[in-house]
This record gives sequence, structure tokens and C-alpha cells, in this order.
Amino acid sequence: MEALHEIKAVLKELAEDKKIPKNVRTVIENAIRELDKENLPPKTRVNTVITMLEEVSSDPNLQPFSRTEIWSVVSMLEMVQKELE
Repeated sequence: MEALHEIKAVLKELAEDKKIPKNVRTVIENAIRELDKENLPPKTRVNTVITMLEEVSSDPNLQPFSRTEIWSVVSMLEMVQKELE
């Protein structure tokens, strides 16, 4: 699915951003790995990653721009989720 490749590209950029706290980058890296799990249905992977990113977006040490980027990815994932239904 092309949209998931785009989402993973954005997540990889965020994971490499040194302005994002390490704990948040770790969650983002885990989200990328979750999306790569071919043994799970796409809908399950997308739901899991949405939950992970929503939780981490409330980190008080996260800069507003980074938080907005994470929310943008969540919105993209929600669109994919609707397509999968």
C-alpha cells in the first residue's frame, strides 16, 4: 500500500530528528517496525501505530512543531484505516 510507504518515510524522518526527545524517537522507531510486520493484517498494524503515536504526542517535552508532525501522521493513518474498512 503506497500510503503506508509514505507514512513510514515521514516516521523515519521524525526518528532521525535530534530535536525530538529520545523516548519519543524510540516509540516512532517501534511504530515503523510495527508497520513492517507482514504477519499481521494491515488494519491491526495501523490501529496499533495510531494508538502508539497518540500516546506519545502528549509528551510534555515534545516541541509543538514535532507534535503537529505526529498528529499529521496520525491523520494519514486514520485515512488508511478508513480505506481498510
